[in-house]
Amino acid sequence: MNDNLQPSLGLAHYWAQGDAITHTVAYVLLLMSVISWYYIVSKAWTSWRIRMSAGVLESFWDAPTMDDAINLLKHADTEHVYAPLATHAVEAVNIKAKSQSLNASVDPGELVTRTLRQQINRVSSRLESGLTLLASVGSTAPFIGLFGTVWGIYHALAAVSAAGTIQIDKVAGPVGEALIMTAIGLVVAIPAVLGYNAFTRVNRVTLSELDAFAHDLHAHLTTGTRVRTTR
Repeated sequence: MNDNLQPSLGLAHYWAQGDAITHTVAYVLLLMSVISWYYIVSKAWTSWRIRMSAGVLESFWDAPTMDDAINLLKHADTEHVYAPLATHAVEAVNIKAKSQSLNASVDPGELVTRTLRQQINRVSSRLESGLTLLASVGSTAPFIGLFGTVWGIYHALAAVSAAGTIQIDKVAGPVGEALIMTAIGLVVAIPAVLGYNAFTRVNRVTLSELDAFAHDLHAHLTTGTRVRTTR
């Protein structure tokens, strides 16, 4: 009897027996998985390129002139994370020297500080894009899967009740199939959580390097010397 029952159990059987809500939960989890993996892959590629270009920051200060240093940084910084700080800071100094605008009345140090802060904020926003989505998927996917499981168990028990007989094989099969939704929810959530933690770590290191580089740029552009900063 059990051998005849086994072929009817499984994901395909559960899908065939599911209603619109069960199918909707499955499609939502599938969509969440696709979106989270898209961000995981794309941000992994971006993070790798950023870390590969971070070493050029020391070479930046070995260049003979600021123009050569900026060109070197632009060539190596394929993700445009570090280069905007140098280019916009130098532009701010040049605007201060030539312009008759409101910036001409601002202290050079304050102007460079404001410019560097704006660029760091822009880079920070870029680095953090997608992290909220990964965190949301990681925190909600298990509960969405659990909802699908509860709904499936409800229908399984309702079907058993309607049959008028309670047998362990008739209950265990449908309930086991319903638990698949919880497993799917975990499969969706775990990569999102791991990706979020990994990218948060990379962003923290990158922003620390940006702060140190901005400090060095500020010292060089306002006093003509570079202050060694702790990284």
